[in-house]
Amino acid sequence: MYGGFWDNLKNAFRYNNNSLYKLIAINLLVFVAVLVLRIVLSFSGAENVYRTLLSYLMMPADLGQFIQQPWTILSYMFLHEGIFHILFNMLFLYWFGLLLMEYLGSRKLANIYILGGISGALLYVLMYNVSPMFAEVLPAAKMLGASAGVYAIVVAAATLSPNSEFRLPIIGPVKIKYIAIFYVFIAFANSAGNNAGGELAHLGGAAMGFWYVYQLRKGNDWGKPVQAIGQFFESLFSPKRKIKVTYKKKYTKETQNSNYSTSSKSSTTPSYSSTTDATQEEIDDILDKIAERGYEALSKEEKRKLFEFSKK
Repeated sequence: MYGGFWDNLKNAFRYNNNSLYKLIAINLLVFVAVLVLRIVLSFSGAENVYRTLLSYLMMPADLGQFIQQPWTILSYMFLHEGIFHILFNMLFLYWFGLLLMEYLGSRKLANIYILGGISGALLYVLMYNVSPMFAEVLPAAKMLGASAGVYAIVVAAATLSPNSEFRLPIIGPVKIKYIAIFYVFIAFANSAGNNAGGELAHLGGAAMGFWYVYQLRKGNDWGKPVQAIGQFFESLFSPKRKIKVTYKKKYTKETQNSNYSTSSKSSTTPSYSSTTDATQEEIDDILDKIAERGYEALSKEEKRKLFEFSKK
């Protein structure tokens, strides 16, 4: 990216193609805002007001409530109350998100997070409204947290590059496919426990992470609608920028001889510069090609465009 973790986080909304840090920054800002609100209202003796306000952002299990609060399918995935809850979610988002950024790029990382959160919410609502196990708690059940989106990121990364390794404390290097399998197994094992709704959402997010990469390899990008909406809002706040590319022209022996015969005083290789526009669509196509066939399949021109675009 552009610098260290904290530099990227502080400037998350100044840089383009930086969705990993934007997602982390949004989650952290919302967490701090909710924390301050809770403390202020609690000391004011209005904790019930805080709970009421929070309920308008949490994902309800009851289908009738959800229809009245449709925005919660997005707001819940940026909402946390516990410090350890957000800490572990952001750590996993960062570790596995870096890998996805490298292979698929910024936009597809955001697509997977958003689609994972939506899939987790839909499975949560479905199971609570279908299974008799949740009949008694259905009216009051609500959910919050980025876990479904994070599960999607983890499983997508493991599906895309299963043999990549993370070095874990004490254990040492471990292939991420084993981390993802363990991560999903824990969610499945706890899906009938005290946090059944959250674990079901985790499984929904994990399924979307796998499905997204599977479909991407077949040439189908399920994130295009999400990406289109994101591009629309980006166009409202950020002007288009041109990329200037400077390079030296390579000369063959014939060309050099021709130059010498034309002007014996010139013995250096001339250079020139050109200005080209590398659109986001071109970069997305290049990243798709990397995902399907690897970096070495790129042409020199595609590698040049990707390199120059990464310096924006």
